[in-house]
Amino acid sequence: MNLTRRILLAGAVALAVTPAAKAADPLKEIRIDWATYNPVSLVLKQKGLLEKEFAKDGVTITWVQSAGSNKALEFLNAGSIDFGSTAGSAALVARINGNPIKSIYVYSRPEWTALVTGKDSRLASVADLKGKRVAVTRGTDPHIFLVRALLGAGLTEKDITPVLLQHADGKTALIRGDVDAWAGLDPMMAQAEVEEGARLFYRKADANTWGILNVREQFLKDHPDAARRVLAVYEEARKYSLANYDDLKKTFIAVTRLPEAVVDKQLKERTDLTHSRIGAAQRESILAAGLALQQAGVVDAKVDVKATLDALIDDQVPLPTN
Repeated sequence: MNLTRRILLAGAVALAVTPAAKAADPLKEIRIDWATYNPVSLVLKQKGLLEKEFAKDGVTITWVQSAGSNKALEFLNAGSIDFGSTAGSAALVARINGNPIKSIYVYSRPEWTALVTGKDSRLASVADLKGKRVAVTRGTDPHIFLVRALLGAGLTEKDITPVLLQHADGKTALIRGDVDAWAGLDPMMAQAEVEEGARLFYRKADANTWGILNVREQFLKDHPDAARRVLAVYEEARKYSLANYDDLKKTFIAVTRLPEAVVDKQLKERTDLTHSRIGAAQRESILAAGLALQQAGVVDAKVDVKATLDALIDDQVPLPTN
């Protein structure tokens, strides 16, 4: 064999064993999050629907709680979960920062965040936040909501003192009087309203970006059929939740131990479960958030926000038609 042929043969063998050329390992486990800001995930978990779907394949379903979009995105980036529920805007910022995820499904259209203050506070507008201490969880829709609200009032985060806390701790800090305001998240926000008389002094429903289910890009590439089946089961849980409010509420209360009045405020007043596909409305909402963050200096001016959004969203994973 001459030298040229030996080189070509060696190259062919090397190519055949490269990771890119290998088939994905058989799927043995699906790791997925549940979150109190994603009511559909609670029904999905409580009914064991994914476990039933994948039982015949011997695939284990592992559930991980996400305390906020930031935690879900951390888990996805670390490969600790395969599917994670976040706000659309948070997913976009994560993708801008290099998190290899795809947004594939809408689980809710919520008004899950607002700017909150104590019942005796004199805060009445976003402008009143200048010089004040504000509890916020970075990398979440409430944080992005706060940045956009400040921008609209001619302020930036430099005009306030952000107190970085996870959502539940932010609520506690507000009630204790450790902060002047809180970029809230349901159900903690609803609980603060009902039980502590907290006031939502700034609301803007359209600035709440959609509840989005994300998947690790590598998982989607390696196991596209499994991703399709996960979405089909998610869709089953969403439709069930929509048609059976009392059962949805019962499941939610069992997990959160919250009173009915708090749960009704979140689920009845501020959660819309009638959407599932990522379409023009979702794209426009997330894009508007990204551009506002860029204007506020949170996202680098050099970033092509629209191109990143296009790379983030994968609307080709089919959903059931019936």
